[in-house]
Amino acid sequence: MNNHAEAEKLNTILDETVAGRLLSGMGRRLYFPKGIIAQSAEAKKSAHVANATIGMAYHNGSPLILSAVADSMPILSPAEIVAYAPTAGVEETRRSWKQRMLAKNPTLDADQISLPVVVPGLTAGISYTADLFLDEENSIITSYPCWDNYGLIFQERRGAITQAIPFFGAGSGLDINAIAKVLKEEARGGSVRIILNFPNNPSGYTPTHDEVDALVSLVAEIAAGGADVLVLCDDAYFGLFYEDSVSRESLFARLSTLHERVLAIKIDGPTKEDYVWGLRIGFVTIGSRGLDAEHYDALEKKYLGVIRSSVSCANTPAQYLMMKTIKDARTAGERQRYYALLKSRYEAAKCFVNEAPPNPRLRPLPFNSGYFMSFRCVGISAGALRQELLDKHGIGVIAFGDEFLRIAFASFETELIPVVYQTIYQVASGL
Repeated sequence: MNNHAEAEKLNTILDETVAGRLLSGMGRRLYFPKGIIAQSAEAKKSAHVANATIGMAYHNGSPLILSAVADSMPILSPAEIVAYAPTAGVEETRRSWKQRMLAKNPTLDADQISLPVVVPGLTAGISYTADLFLDEENSIITSYPCWDNYGLIFQERRGAITQAIPFFGAGSGLDINAIAKVLKEEARGGSVRIILNFPNNPSGYTPTHDEVDALVSLVAEIAAGGADVLVLCDDAYFGLFYEDSVSRESLFARLSTLHERVLAIKIDGPTKEDYVWGLRIGFVTIGSRGLDAEHYDALEKKYLGVIRSSVSCANTPAQYLMMKTIKDARTAGERQRYYALLKSRYEAAKCFVNEAPPNPRLRPLPFNSGYFMSFRCVGISAGALRQELLDKHGIGVIAFGDEFLRIAFASFETELIPVVYQTIYQVASGL
C-alpha cells in the first residue's frame, strides 16, 4: 500500500538522516492530517466572526462547564479544564518543560534538541516511539531485569524481539563488557536499538560518571563503525539520585549531540519527579547531531500522527496544573523535603543490606537511586517468596519471574524498613 502524500513529504525530509533510516513501516506511513485539528488551529488565529470548526460548545467566548467540574478545580479557568489541548500539547507547557530539562542537564544544547511533545504518560511516550521505530524484524535491547511493561510494548504490541542483557554481573555496578558484547553483535546488522532506564526499575541503579563515559564511548564507537543507533532514555525516575558518585545528568545530554548516526529520544515527565502519578502526562524530546529544525518538525508531525490516531491529545488540566506547579513558590521547598524523605528511606534500606549478615538466598543488585532495590533469589523462587510474605506477613513486594524480588522502599515509612527487610530475610531463609 502506498503511503499518503503527506507522509511521503515527511519521509523525503527524513530519508537521508538516522531518523529516516530507523523509521518502522508504521513510522513511514504516519503523518499529521490537514483535517479538523489543523484547520481548527488555523481558525483559532483568524476566525474573528465565528469559529465553527471544533466539536466544543461555547457561551460568551468560554467553553460550557458543569459547576461540579469547575468547583473541583477552582484555580483553573474553564478553557484550562475542559477545552481540547493541541495535539502536541499546550505550547507553554512544552516550553516550560524544556527549560526545566535544560536547568537539570546543564550540558544539554537547547538548539540541538526538539521542543518536547506532550503525551498521556511516559508509557505512551515509549509506546508511540516503538510505533515509529520498531518493526517485527527489529530487536531492541533492554536491561535484565527490566520493567515488565517493556515486553508488552515491544514484543506483544509491536512484534519486535527483546534482547535482555544482564546489566549487573559480580561487581558493584554495570557490567559494561556484557553490554558492549551484545551491542557490538547487534551492530553487525547495521542498526542498534536500545532502551536505557536510569534510575533503573527494578534495580534502583544509576551509572557512575565513569560508567556514563564508558556507555557514551561505546555508542560513539558503534556509530563510527557505520551502524545507526537508536537510544531511548526512559527517565521516569530522573532526579532521585542519592550518592555523589552517581551521574546527575540524563544520558540524553551526551547522546543528543554525539554522532550523526545516533538518534536519542528522551521520555520523561513529572509523574515521579513531581509526585503526580495519576495526572498521566509525559514528554518526548528528540536529539541528534545530524538533525536540524526541519527534521525535528517532520518527526514532530510523525508523533502527532500517532497521537492523533490513538488518544487525539493529552489531558488538558494536567498540563496547566503542571505549569502552575512550576511557578508556585512552594514547589521547590516541597520537592526538597520529599527528596530528603525518600533519601532517608534509601539510606535505611542500604544500611540494613550492608550491615545485616549476608543471606545466602538473597543477593542485592546494586542500587543508589530511585524508588526501588531488588534481590536476586538464589535457590528459591521469587514468586513463592512474594506469596509467603503477602499471605503470612502482610508484606507486599513484586516478583520479577522466579529470580528477582523488588522492594519499593519509597512507598512505606522509614521506621518500618528494618522490620520489613528482616522479615524478608527470615522468610527467604525458611523456604
